[in-house]
Amino acid sequence: MSDTTKTSTAWRNWAGTVTARPARAVTPSSVEELAEAVRSAAAEGLKIKPVGTGHSFTAIGATDGVHVRPDLLTGIRHIDREAGTVTVEAGTPLKRLNVALAREGLSLTNMGDIMEQTVAGATSTGTHGTGRESASLAAQITALELITADGRVLTCSAKENPEVFSAARIGLGALGIITAITFAVEPIFHLTAREEPMSFGQVTSEFDALVAENEHFEFYWFPHTGNCNTKRNNRTLGPVAPPGRIAGWIEDEFMSNGLFQVVCSLGRAVPRTVPAIAKVSSRALSARTYTDIPYKVYTSPRRVRFVEMEYALPREAAVEALREVRSMVERSPLKISFPVEVRTAPADDIALSTASGRDTAYIAVHMYKGTPYQGYFTAVERIMTAHGGRPHWGKMHTRDAAYLAEAYPRFGEFTALRDRLDPDRLFGNDYLRRVLGD
Repeated sequence: MSDTTKTSTAWRNWAGTVTARPARAVTPSSVEELAEAVRSAAAEGLKIKPVGTGHSFTAIGATDGVHVRPDLLTGIRHIDREAGTVTVEAGTPLKRLNVALAREGLSLTNMGDIMEQTVAGATSTGTHGTGRESASLAAQITALELITADGRVLTCSAKENPEVFSAARIGLGALGIITAITFAVEPIFHLTAREEPMSFGQVTSEFDALVAENEHFEFYWFPHTGNCNTKRNNRTLGPVAPPGRIAGWIEDEFMSNGLFQVVCSLGRAVPRTVPAIAKVSSRALSARTYTDIPYKVYTSPRRVRFVEMEYALPREAAVEALREVRSMVERSPLKISFPVEVRTAPADDIALSTASGRDTAYIAVHMYKGTPYQGYFTAVERIMTAHGGRPHWGKMHTRDAAYLAEAYPRFGEFTALRDRLDPDRLFGNDYLRRVLGD
């Protein structure tokens, strides 16, 4: 057993929504050490679960058995410039991967809006950005290495163990413990971001055109108002022209983190102030354009703690569902201080991808940490499920295996593979029992 084994203390996720008390935690420094930890847990009758930075709002990473902390399984293993790939250790934080790739003149094609997560945690839960042709991190995977329940190291790709590769790119930690991921990368490029306020009526009526005309389009609607903020990211030849230091600090730090923290705290303490604050703050955003390398445009700091629910809908249902959310908020006594985020993704071929087999739009709702969220999330979830919505695997929802088996045409394919790879549910926990069944 690894000498990095230790008696564990309580673990909490980033949002503070989940606490776990594992029997012990292990921090293996090699694939061999991790394989031995898997075999030992099985021999002792303990479950074993990897946990990254805890950015999932669900209990997907919780266990009372053995927690695997991947802190020492980090770094780039290999760059193949001819194939256009990078192989990276599973515990590598996305922010470190992005910086390292940029130093090598390379970049992922697309990414989400935060980069704190580990590569394995982000891909296993279906983390995505927004894009006309590309969106999820998992769809950029070309090969995987994982440890199966019998302690074997299995490599898989479209050519090697293709049935495992097809499912394990978004495997929820249910098929094995990922030790390395190979991503497709490309020579670094520049993106020009155009951020612009727009009315709710205009952005919803022009939504299809905005998605079609831009490589990456997203927008935020501010509840209790008719105001939205849109963001269009498109490739450009450059040169780099980042936001001015002061203007950038005002938008990204003061407005989006510092002032927003104060506004959310006030809204939590005095809910009746929220609509008035929303009207003022949504008007305070101004149009701006800037150009930079990809990760500096796609991602932004998120220091205000929140809880989140996100649903993936057939793209053609998105505008109607959002209008229903707006109508519901206007009819209700709810006071919502966080904007609602709308993004898109093309259909992909991953069994449990939220975009599996269909062009997709995502609607994400948030509440400030410590604010009662159940009434809002329940009402939104009712709207999303009526449109055939699929919940994000790492964000809050109440769906179970019976619902998800209907929402995912290839659900049975995934669970059959799980039965083969982990028949004794060594990698199971309460969350997986709910969403995948026994």
